[in-house]
Amino acid sequence: MMRPHRGLDPGSVWAQRLRQLEQRLRTKEERIVVLETENALLHLKLAEYQGLAGRSTNEVLQLYAAHGQQMKLQRSSAVTQLHGAIKRLKQDLKSLRSFALELSKDFQRQSKTCLYQVLAAVQGIQLQNEAMQMFQIKAFDLEQCLQEVTERYEKEKQKRKALHNNLIELRGNIRVHCRIRPLLPFDDSAGHSVSQDRRRNFSEKVAYAADDETVLVKCSRPGHASVNKTFQFERVYNDLESQDAVFADVAPLLTSLLDGYNVCIMAYGQTGSGKTYTMLGPQFDGNLAFSIEEESELGIIPRATQEVFRLISEKPPGSYWVEVSVVEVYNNEIFDLLAKDSYGKVFGIKRDVVTTREGKSDVPLLTHETVENASEFLHLVNKGLQLRVTHPTLVHAHSSRSHLVVTLTITTVVFGDNFGTSWEDEQTSQRLNKEASCTFPQKMRDSKSTSSSRASSPVQLEATEKMKQVKTRLQLVDLAGSECVGMSGVTGAALRETSFINRSLSALADVLGAIAEQRSHVPYRNSKLTHLLQDSVGGDAKLLVMLCISPGQKYLTESLQSLGFGTRARQVQRGQVKKKTFPVPSKGK
Repeated sequence: MMRPHRGLDPGSVWAQRLRQLEQRLRTKEERIVVLETENALLHLKLAEYQGLAGRSTNEVLQLYAAHGQQMKLQRSSAVTQLHGAIKRLKQDLKSLRSFALELSKDFQRQSKTCLYQVLAAVQGIQLQNEAMQMFQIKAFDLEQCLQEVTERYEKEKQKRKALHNNLIELRGNIRVHCRIRPLLPFDDSAGHSVSQDRRRNFSEKVAYAADDETVLVKCSRPGHASVNKTFQFERVYNDLESQDAVFADVAPLLTSLLDGYNVCIMAYGQTGSGKTYTMLGPQFDGNLAFSIEEESELGIIPRATQEVFRLISEKPPGSYWVEVSVVEVYNNEIFDLLAKDSYGKVFGIKRDVVTTREGKSDVPLLTHETVENASEFLHLVNKGLQLRVTHPTLVHAHSSRSHLVVTLTITTVVFGDNFGTSWEDEQTSQRLNKEASCTFPQKMRDSKSTSSSRASSPVQLEATEKMKQVKTRLQLVDLAGSECVGMSGVTGAALRETSFINRSLSALADVLGAIAEQRSHVPYRNSKLTHLLQDSVGGDAKLLVMLCISPGQKYLTESLQSLGFGTRARQVQRGQVKKKTFPVPSKGK
């Protein structure tokens, strides 16, 4: 029995076999026709010979009569020969008939065999189809089960993440996310004195996102076995995840901002690791008229601003107003990047940071600009960015040499009767909408520049004693890059900048260590950066640290340092984050 070849349709194989048998049958039938024709011809020849024999007999008799005994002997010999030929012809005819009969029987046997084979093949195909249908049903059931398990896994994962976030919030821990950027062209350059082999090793990728909560780092040294180190964070982004994915985990914090919580989002990492890209996006120019492709590249700061104003737009008109300040910490000095000279030109003015009676950090005379939409905010941030100090290094052509702190201060008008309880309910919102339109001076809306001296209230509250204010702050921090002096190749003034940057970041790590160890003294004043961020790092703000990691072997030391910083920050427990429910005194009170 001929077996169908693998990969071929069994039906087509048996159809081809049936055609071959039919072709053989036709050939046999044609052969029978030929033999029957030959048989008929032999009968004709036999009759002809018999006629010849009769005539020959007469001729023999005549010859015998004419020629005597000699002719009689000759005729007897001829007749004998003719009888022999006739006998042979009869034997041939009998053989032909036997052959034809055997051929017919053989054809019938083969036809029955082929028919049985075709039936068996059809039955086998039917069984295979039934088996295939069963397999398809099982596969469908397995897919359904897989989908159900996947959905349950995702739900449980979300529940676990929500419970974990609640635990972090109850403990007051710092949220730490980690983003690993892709390898970039400038990763191939490793300095002028480095050989080609070492430069090739430097460009190898050693930091990976093992999953969405784990960073895997392959640590290897010449002559030593490779060691894998893992670091756990609340969220890990691989090199393929977009700005949208990063902001999706940041957006919930902005809702907390309008619910009365201070929020701080801080980008930490070495130079060239993607901090400014994550916080601002590529080639930021403060313009909201982006194409779709450019909008997809926007960083946390422009996206957060748009989201804040979107959330505000859902609130009663006049119940919120927003102020913005932009400062940089450069060489351990604080500069106000929105300050203006007597001609109205923006330039950086040195400010100082102090600690208030309440134990909060404050920058006196800091410029606060009132903004009414995201476009105005981004325009001001762009002005400040133009004054930010940058300097090229061997690691990055546009390395930021200062820490950038952009602060949105949101003032919310609430009523004393509902203060700290249900001040966001619908009835309060309606009353707020009516009274706010009467009590908010128009000159506040027209003013675009204020200072911290009037931070208590740009709104006169004499008209209604029940109106109070709650101020919440969103601090967006793009830290300068931590780096090795030998790697960056800086000298002179740039070397001094690097020294101040590393000292301020070291001070930040010391502050986190002191809080994690619950020391009685936390050295906030060791650096202007930590003094400025005192309320966010050790205070009542929801703090998110976005670690930015370069994946190449070249930056292994700096990457491990950043991951170690994130691990220490994640261990900090500051107590439960508090909601802002205290009133801000107005002027003259």
